[in-house]
Amino acid sequence: MTLLDQSLGQIARTLPGATGIFHTHKLDFCCGGDISLRDAAARKGLDAEVLAQELSDLNSDANTAASLPDAASMIEHILQRYHAQHRQQLPELIRLAQRVERVHARHPDCPSGLAQQLINMLQELESHMLKEEQVLFPWLLRAGAPWPEGPIAMMRFEHDQHGEALAEVIRLTDDIQPPDDACNTWTALYTGLEAFRRDLMQHIHLENNVLFKGLLHEPADLV
Repeated sequence: MTLLDQSLGQIARTLPGATGIFHTHKLDFCCGGDISLRDAAARKGLDAEVLAQELSDLNSDANTAASLPDAASMIEHILQRYHAQHRQQLPELIRLAQRVERVHARHPDCPSGLAQQLINMLQELESHMLKEEQVLFPWLLRAGAPWPEGPIAMMRFEHDQHGEALAEVIRLTDDIQPPDDACNTWTALYTGLEAFRRDLMQHIHLENNVLFKGLLHEPADLV
């Protein structure tokens, strides 16, 4: 199977460095990870052959990189790198968004409604992460426990909802692009939003395409 026929999720979890290319081209490899590279490129109006070549130009030894850690190590990585990070990111982003909306309410590019959208995302993410921390992750680590198909299906569904919420943030902020006359607070807000977008997408990718598929023996692009 050529790269063009592989899904974005498969490429992301087996080719270290691929997620960076996907981020650059704004290709959704987490919630939309089941679509083929060929179809994803077509939907974005990208040259699929050029995109495949970019991926091929990554280190040719990428697929022989060190294997993923076991489930316990992967879960600890997710908790420390993403759960803790989101809990730090969102309250500050909310504070910055509230200030921008208050000070620049009359600016034509003011992201009106952004603060409330981020508040909603924080509430939904907190509920989601607590369910993983208190129910799903301990279940996955319990020796001899049956595979938790139901809880995983629910987490995947909520991941899709997080993706939709993130799409609304992107809409409200013109693809997280500040206007030319943006003040320092506005610029800092959008810089933080871009980091949050990348982190949330990578977080969902590692869970959907690696942890939830039991693929802890394959190489992954941990960042």
